Amino acid sequence: MKTQTISPTLQAPGITSEAVAGVQPKAASRLLFIDNIRVFLTVLVILHHLVVIYAGTGGWFWKEGRQDVITESLGAWFTAVNHSYFMGLFLLVAAYFVPGSYDRKGAARFFKDRLVRLGIPLVVYSWLLRPLWIYVYLVKYQGLRLPLQSWYFQQYFRVYGWIGGGPLWFIEALLIFSALYAFWRLLIPARQNKPALETRFPGDGAIALFVLFVALASFMVRFWFPSDTVFEPLNFQLADFPQYIALFIVGLVAYRRNWFHLMPESVGRRWLGVAVFLILIFPPVAILGGATENDLPFKGGWHWQAFIGALWQSFLCVSMCLSLIYLFRRRFNRQGWLAASLSRKAYTAYLIHEPVITFLALLAVNINLYPLLKFTLMALVATPLCFGLSSLIRRLPYAEQVL
Repeated sequence: MKTQTISPTLQAPGITSEAVAGVQPKAASRLLFIDNIRVFLTVLVILHHLVVIYAGTGGWFWKEGRQDVITESLGAWFTAVNHSYFMGLFLLVAAYFVPGSYDRKGAARFFKDRLVRLGIPLVVYSWLLRPLWIYVYLVKYQGLRLPLQSWYFQQYFRVYGWIGGGPLWFIEALLIFSALYAFWRLLIPARQNKPALETRFPGDGAIALFVLFVALASFMVRFWFPSDTVFEPLNFQLADFPQYIALFIVGLVAYRRNWFHLMPESVGRRWLGVAVFLILIFPPVAILGGATENDLPFKGGWHWQAFIGALWQSFLCVSMCLSLIYLFRRRFNRQGWLAASLSRKAYTAYLIHEPVITFLALLAVNINLYPLLKFTLMALVATPLCFGLSSLIRRLPYAEQVL
């Protein structure tokens, strides 16, 4: 199969290929692995939310409700591992392209591009598409008897928040972080055209200190905002924002210092081992902490479970980020036609997957299968369906300029 040496779309969700214009030429030919990470994470988000539907772990509009102990346990394990790192890694790779985009465009054009690529989908989905599809769901499957205008103006925003509902909280956060970066750059204009510099990759000790800092910050924030608590006006789970903010900043620094390309393979292998170990110890830690009967102490507060949970999540997050960058750079630093096509459609697939998998699961509600088997079959249908619909949406007039 013919492979490419330079990716046609080198973006995390909402980040265009222009964003990498400032990267040194020798690094540009190696960015395909980041593009492939973005596709992997998009698929993982779809699978994560399907698991919530069929394993009952986490929040969703509708759950099938046929879970047994094995399904619930594996579902909790799968979602806990994903939740620890996948959105943080999304922000890390998105931030990696932000400085180059700003260098190329300047503040005004950079912010205009962010408003187009992030702001338009955020507003259209949050204020038009999401209220409409939730209304259809409630009328058809929950027996809602309320005129659309009453639902829209009197209930939706009061119940579901003003903006960033569902998966769009990520787009909202990325827009805010990008705007703050632009304002920061305006305060230090001398840095505007500073080229990428190669510096030594941080050692294990520095990485571990960074993880401890994130864990401690997460533990403290969760006194006021326990895990799964939603700050409804913006639909943010603030318990995870110490990780998100820290990784976004690391992504900015990583671009300037070329860390994604300079990370030694020995570092990737060591932290891959750490990640595997942390994934395997999740079940015994959860059981010893009493999570099978009451998981609230893990979510926040002055509990040893809350501190251990923040520590486990932070170490797994960083180890998974390092491991995946290492593995994709080593094994998947190329693209054929299929990978390139998926990369172009990944952003749209992320945007639309919430209603797609919800209605798909409802259509299949009468198919009586073991939950894990049904999840597998639905994943095989839902994933290509999301990307296929993305292809159709991107053919609409002006859609490619936004998506």
